[in-house]
Amino acid sequence: MGSRFAVMDLGTNTFHLLIVEYNNPNLREIIHEHDAVKLGEGGINKGLIQPAAFERGVKCMQRFHELIQNNNVQGTRAIATSALRNAANGQDFIKEVKDRTNIVIEIIDGDVEATYIYKGVKASGCLSKQNSLIVDIGGGSVEFIICNAAGILWKQSIEIGAARLMYQFHRTDPIPVESITQLNLYLDDCLKLLFAAAKKYTIENLVGSSGVFESYAEITELSKGNSFDLKTTKHYEFDKEELSVLIDKLVHSAHQQREAAEGIIEIRVDMIVVASLLTRFVMEKLAIGKVVMSTNSLKEGVLAEMME
Repeated sequence: MGSRFAVMDLGTNTFHLLIVEYNNPNLREIIHEHDAVKLGEGGINKGLIQPAAFERGVKCMQRFHELIQNNNVQGTRAIATSALRNAANGQDFIKEVKDRTNIVIEIIDGDVEATYIYKGVKASGCLSKQNSLIVDIGGGSVEFIICNAAGILWKQSIEIGAARLMYQFHRTDPIPVESITQLNLYLDDCLKLLFAAAKKYTIENLVGSSGVFESYAEITELSKGNSFDLKTTKHYEFDKEELSVLIDKLVHSAHQQREAAEGIIEIRVDMIVVASLLTRFVMEKLAIGKVVMSTNSLKEGVLAEMME
């Protein structure tokens, strides 16, 4: 038996646990769990984890701790990003988890987060000599990485995640036209550095790192009557026209339509609207013709580092 490693990615919306067995060069997934903790619910733009969200997070970490103990894990890392990074009571949460589970949570900054996302996407094998723009839309922050298989050319993490944008712009459903206009103006302002960097490099494609891009792929394939399994799919290439039509449909949809749609997990039913507007905005602004989804993201990047 090889060595077993556990990585926890503690995001604003979802807590993930990945346990793998590494027997060089083979990697076998043992457990891949995610829990819609919604740590940012009701408080993300106020910089505070609300009591109910705090308790959900702690309970989830206790469950993860049990799974880690039951699976003979040798090495463990728990990585926290935007919500815990910016919450006034983030350290209280970290202490509570340490007291109850002995798990030490590391808070990483956006720059380190982007580096791990790059490592994770690179491990999926979808980067080449040509330049790509990796986009990772989280609940709290979005990471933009201009890169190729050789390395990172430019990166930035911006606090414009789907949970933040939703609470700011998507207050009525379907989202009103004037809210879309305001959101686009806001993105135009927030993404100035990305657009400046994109002028320096020829970007061949956009690589969407897990999250909402998994939903796009799943909706697309299931609507055609095809089976689709994220566990066996490392990357997926979109037909740009199909993706554009899907994004338009999602943007103009009502909550009930999205809830009934196959391929959208519950946590993304509402956030997928602003995430789609962000995806479309970047695609159009940078005139990117090719879009790919990678199921790898931060946790796979942390895992790659643990096995070095």
